[in-house]
Amino acid sequence: MSERTTGGQREYAERAVDRVILIQELFAAGLHSKKIAELLPCMRDPDGGPNERATPELVTELTAERDRIDQMIADLTTSRAVLDDVITTATREMPA
Repeated sequence: MSERTTGGQREYAERAVDRVILIQELFAAGLHSKKIAELLPCMRDPDGGPNERATPELVTELTAERDRIDQMIADLTTSRAVLDDVITTATREMPA
C-alpha cells in the first residue's frame, strides 16, 4: 500500500521495497511470474524464509527450480571454458 505526498508522488513503506527486491531476485534466478505468485504468500518479509503456508509440494517445486538453475550454471561454466580455450588458441596463433 502507498500514500501520496503533497506533491502527488507515491511513497511506499520499506516493507514494500523489500518485497519488490525479493521479486526481482526471484525473476533474476529464473523463476517465472506464475511460480513467484505461488511462492510469495509462503514467504515472510524481509528475510524471505518460509512461513506456515509453505507446503511440501512447494518445497519440491522449488528444489526442482534450484536444480534447473544449477544445471544452467554448469552449462554456462562449460561454455565459458570452451570460449577460454578458443581465446587461448587464437591468441597463440596471432602474429606478434
